[in-house]
Amino acid sequence: MDVIEVDMVKITKFGGSSVANASQFKKVKEIVMADPSRKYVVVSAPGKQDPSDNKITDLLYLLDAHRQYHVDAGNVYQLIRKRFVDIKNELGLKQPIEKELDTFYTHLNQYTQAEIVSRGEYFCAKLMAEYLGYDFVDAKDIIRFHLDKSVDMQATAAKLQAKCAQYEHFVFPGFYGSTANNQIQVFSRGGGDITGSILAKCLNADVYENWTDVSGFLMADPKIVSQPKPITHITYSELRELSYMGASVLHEEAIFPVKEANIPIHILNTNHPQDQGTIIQERTKIKNPYPITGIAGKEGFISIYIYKKHMSNEIGYIRRVLSILEMFNVSVEHLPSGIDSFSVVINKSDVQDSLYEILARIKNELKPDEIHTEEDLALISTVGKNMSDTPGMAGRLFKALGDKNINIRMIAQSSDEINITIAVSRKDLARTIQAIYHEFVTKEDAFHE
Repeated sequence: MDVIEVDMVKITKFGGSSVANASQFKKVKEIVMADPSRKYVVVSAPGKQDPSDNKITDLLYLLDAHRQYHVDAGNVYQLIRKRFVDIKNELGLKQPIEKELDTFYTHLNQYTQAEIVSRGEYFCAKLMAEYLGYDFVDAKDIIRFHLDKSVDMQATAAKLQAKCAQYEHFVFPGFYGSTANNQIQVFSRGGGDITGSILAKCLNADVYENWTDVSGFLMADPKIVSQPKPITHITYSELRELSYMGASVLHEEAIFPVKEANIPIHILNTNHPQDQGTIIQERTKIKNPYPITGIAGKEGFISIYIYKKHMSNEIGYIRRVLSILEMFNVSVEHLPSGIDSFSVVINKSDVQDSLYEILARIKNELKPDEIHTEEDLALISTVGKNMSDTPGMAGRLFKALGDKNINIRMIAQSSDEINITIAVSRKDLARTIQAIYHEFVTKEDAFHE
């Protein structure tokens, strides 16, 4: 009996740094042409060519600000125009990009902000499509949003599958789609990652490749830990925990469309395509050699400590405190509690102008016996699915910090036991991450040598 080979489908997304100029376009072409399964390519707007340069999307937001305040935007437009024309000319493309850019600028006042800032991806995809010899498919015609700004996956999938039947290969701009009445709508910044994830979900892709300027995730911030180990495999759940604490390589919303289908996301480096990168997948047979997957930390938190005698007998006491915070649009990060006391950990930036009014409300309405704040806190998350199956993890972590005379101000553990979050003084952030890394990575390496 003959074996029928099924073609692998890869969604290949290139971030802003990967399409910053003509030389980066050339790297993209080498990558795409090296694998026949890379049929569907998603691109961001061109990013910075060097640290002093501007991202095209930032320039487009600036262009829109000039439009709104009726300020001449000619200089900003010329910067945008030059970037695209330089790419076209250096690659010898025939796309009449100058004419389309000039028409766009001439009618700038007729466009919404979403239409204006989406043009970076649009023009980049037009150029990339010609350079690769692929068709161009406009995201406006495919990705549909509901009124609540969520994506209509059913309508999007139907339109996308029809295009796949029409075109064998195409380039697709990230970051935007359209509403039911055909008005352009954009995702939050970095939303091109979400676009790639939506395409992977709708086409039931075998893998979603996300090409950027780093070779995946590291187990810790290299500014804090010298030469941290790379993370070769990570689950969606672990990634969410680390991303929330600032370990950002991928837009965190990009996880959701592919998570349920267990489609792997492969983070790869356009400038070093030979590097292994990081594979994100919820269910995998690959075992992490370390008890933890990664460590991430973030500063800028405040803790509100509240003590009330016999609080456990007062129904709804904590809820009433949270209601006051909700009135001031304050999100709660963590809520460690005891019998008669609890602490609310919040982001300092959320209460920059309202902290004293919030404290006064709590005092007047709930009459606590004690209330005080602790500022300049940092939160550090130690994350790993292996933690739940490894006895003594918390003990090892606390001993490692105790040996370094680091005072722990708060402890919280997720219900799925893949994350232990602690609060320490901001000045101890780096030392805490270094101590945890040494305990669970450096020592493990030494033990197995």
